Amino acid sequence: MSIVRNLLIILVTIFLLFNAYVYGSLLTYRAVAPHRTMFMLLRMHELATTHPDTQLNYQWVAYNRISPNLKKALIASEDARFAEHDGFDWNGIRTAIKKNEHQGRIKAGGSTISQQLAKNLFLSESRHYWRKAEEAVITSLLEATTNKDRIFTLYLNVIEWGYGVFGAEAASETIYGRTAMQLSAQQAAKLAARVPRPLYYVDHPHDQEIRRKANVILRRMGSAQLPDNDQ
Repeated sequence: MSIVRNLLIILVTIFLLFNAYVYGSLLTYRAVAPHRTMFMLLRMHELATTHPDTQLNYQWVAYNRISPNLKKALIASEDARFAEHDGFDWNGIRTAIKKNEHQGRIKAGGSTISQQLAKNLFLSESRHYWRKAEEAVITSLLEATTNKDRIFTLYLNVIEWGYGVFGAEAASETIYGRTAMQLSAQQAAKLAARVPRPLYYVDHPHDQEIRRKANVILRRMGSAQLPDNDQ
């Protein structure tokens, strides 16, 4: 019993220390851009083996230097209720749980923008339930410490869009040869359509699915509600 008790004490201590680190980091990120995210570090480590010539292209830009078109496209494609919810889309979560139960494994996540950001900043891509539980804790901390504008700014700047390409500015320059502020509605919709599988679409640039998804996003952009009420 003492072994079990000591193990539990160690696990609880690790959990508390990790979340203290997360909390401190989130307070810092309210004013300072992340130097790197956990996802960037893991992805670049992976690419060092599969694509050794890949260089990290991560360019932080202020919220007002990113086109409203891209903001609306990502809201429309990833999290239509972002401006309203507390970090969790409970209807989406219930739908994801049903899909996972039907398939017998964790495939759908029902993740909001806040949840995606929590994962990208601090966690791995594993789909275990304990990782989803920690994601929920971090999402709650994120929503409690950071306003929606800042959450969205962080998200826009750390999303993966290609091999070593992270953030709206790097993606816009790499894919379209223009700044994030200059993106047209159609270009923004195509960028948003890449988000779930960015590396796949780099390798399959002529896949017709991305055009179909972009057209759906374009239709939804008109009703996308931004957290700062930009028009």
